[in-house]
Amino acid sequence: MNLVHFNPWSLADLMHRDLDRLAPRRVARGDVESPLADWVPAVDIVEEKDRFVLRADVPGVATDDIEVSMEDGVLSVSGRRDAETADETDGVRRFERVTGRFYRRFSLPDTADAEGIAAKSANGVLEISIPKLPEIQPRRIKIEAA
Repeated sequence: MNLVHFNPWSLADLMHRDLDRLAPRRVARGDVESPLADWVPAVDIVEEKDRFVLRADVPGVATDDIEVSMEDGVLSVSGRRDAETADETDGVRRFERVTGRFYRRFSLPDTADAEGIAAKSANGVLEISIPKLPEIQPRRIKIEAA
């Protein structure tokens, strides 16, 4: 006789994961209109001596479909990854990659130079370089005798 372990929560977890996969696809196809993003890219933020570097994973997103903007000390990164079309004859059985809009916002410190921000995209990684303003040194003011 085989011993079978029954875990009732595993069924609930599977159902929850399946529902999570269905909801973004419905929004991405346009069945439901939502102001929220359909997916969120993973982001690394590194502070170097003279700049901040933000690297976002955006595989499959064309450079023309990415927008980077800066307003009131907030850096916004948004874009869209479109779904690939597949015929039944292609043998496609399952789609797991999330498609649709993405949107991220980052508050920048006062030391960030908004005018010098530059972005580039290569191999599915968006890299945004945010230079730091030169450090302002305190100035001693000479007092003259009257």
